[in-house]
Amino acid sequence: MMFRKEDLIKATGAKVLRDSGSDVNFNISTDTRTICNKDIYLPLKGETFDGEKFIGKAIESGVKAYFTTSDLLFEDADLVLKVPDTKDAYMKIAQFYLSSVNPIKVGITGSAGKTTTKEMVYSVLNYKFNTHKTFSNHNNEIGFCQTVLTMPHDTQILIVEMGMRGLGEIDYITKYLEPDYAIVTNCGSAHVGRLGSLDNIAIAKCEIANTLNSDGAFIALNQDIIKKHLNFKGEKIYYSLNDVEVLERKPSYSKFLYKGCEYELNVEGDYNIENSLSAINIGLKVGMTPSEIASGLKTYRPIEKRWEVVEIKGLKFINDSYNANPESMKASVKAFIELYPNPVVVLGDMGELGTQEVQYHVQVGEYLSALNKYVKYILVGKLAAKIGYPLQMKGFEVEYFDNNEQVALYIVENLDKSNTIFLKASRSMRFEEILEKIKE
Repeated sequence: MMFRKEDLIKATGAKVLRDSGSDVNFNISTDTRTICNKDIYLPLKGETFDGEKFIGKAIESGVKAYFTTSDLLFEDADLVLKVPDTKDAYMKIAQFYLSSVNPIKVGITGSAGKTTTKEMVYSVLNYKFNTHKTFSNHNNEIGFCQTVLTMPHDTQILIVEMGMRGLGEIDYITKYLEPDYAIVTNCGSAHVGRLGSLDNIAIAKCEIANTLNSDGAFIALNQDIIKKHLNFKGEKIYYSLNDVEVLERKPSYSKFLYKGCEYELNVEGDYNIENSLSAINIGLKVGMTPSEIASGLKTYRPIEKRWEVVEIKGLKFINDSYNANPESMKASVKAFIELYPNPVVVLGDMGELGTQEVQYHVQVGEYLSALNKYVKYILVGKLAAKIGYPLQMKGFEVEYFDNNEQVALYIVENLDKSNTIFLKASRSMRFEEILEKIKE
């Protein structure tokens, strides 16, 4: 998206330090590694970096315009705009463009299932509307700006995924998005180590409703903790698996009834059915028929490291290792062992669980030990080992390892094509290394 300098000044409220008077339109660039002479450089700052240190490099690359928070002027620059905060300026530029396109805006957050839900919502809405979405899991404020500024002019619906690591972060994005519809997939223990309690997590997630359109709707999993902290007077739609009649469960397939209509998913797991309910409700709110919604939902496919089916040297893997928290680990393992013969479950540490991290891992083990199906468990890491103790007490076969290379070697030497192997851990465990080592 290209901007006139007058629009950039209007959107950001910038003070003009230099203006040569040339009539040029600019793309926004925040990265000097990919910048070109048609861009205006917007240097972002963070805890460990300061983009303003690279203004000189941008000028050397042929750039003639830049934003700054100081009064520093480079001789070869034709346009220099001063703003108090470059991140705020980025958000304001995104908001300016967003208002010119004026799509229906959908915000999505939650402790687990944000990206999966976003992809399901996109599958449904894109069946009928020109729909644009957050790329991958680029769900912070910078990702918001990138999402908006890559939005085509004919976009009818914008879907923005929002993550958070603390209070106020979702509120910050929501202030610029002003969603028409908001989805909270759930409130769970992810990030409890940072926020201190489930109540604080719920408060943070419900910030998505702070600027929610009063004529829109808030859609969320039916949890008391969400209702407790929600401050929204408009329409509220709550859903859960209790609202569903599951008709069929098979590997890579689910069929269910919801609100009197039949839907299908090309993925297994009751928790995926639950995630899809928000997509169905959003579809209904924007005027889609159940038939259109069902057709859109059937186009959904899991993205990388989220229930990704991989075959390597005759071994079948279900790679769900993008991230993990206690709720998602319990739900995904349950879905896996219900559907696959000779299941082998590889679990790693779950991160950011605070002072109760050992207890959370033990609780996962206690939950899995009560599922009463023969499963071989492979546990990787010191925290994951805590999952194993309740399992061993119930007679499950459990193997313990310190690193991914050891796991890969064990799998190659001890498992065969009769097994299906499930991978689940927090991103920091880098479980993709297991697959890479097996390929080698």
